Amino acid sequence: MRTYSPKKGDFEEKWYLVDAKDQILGRLATRIASILRGKTLPTFAPHVSPRTHVIVVNAKKIKLTGRKMTRKVYYRHTGYPGGIRSTTPEKLLEKNPAEIIRHAVWGMIPKNRLGNATMTRLRIYAGPDHPHKAQMPEPLKLETRKGREE
Repeated sequence: MRTYSPKKGDFEEKWYLVDAKDQILGRLATRIASILRGKTLPTFAPHVSPRTHVIVVNAKKIKLTGRKMTRKVYYRHTGYPGGIRSTTPEKLLEKNPAEIIRHAVWGMIPKNRLGNATMTRLRIYAGPDHPHKAQMPEPLKLETRKGREE
């Protein structure tokens, strides 16, 4: 018996809608990363990118546990000498709330061409509205901290 290896055309396109309101950042990011990679599908293969898309709404209402909102630091470099820049999640939420979720999910995706292609299928919006209603995204139920689904 030969081993089955899925091809790119074996996957049908699927859209998911995630509401980030009152969700913990890390738990939300792990769930999104596993869906984008296709790990929830029975035909998962690490070398194939399934056609799953994830839409995240209400990114500005994300939660971080403990004192991470003020003490955690995100670093980036401009590419110039002395160009290190830093910011906290508190400031980043005011400026660009989608970047916090994008950064968390990117940390859980492989850093190669397949990972870059995977991140293009993630769409994050600060508010409750999104322009992808025509794709009829399926609402994704996520467990809250107390084990209840929302």
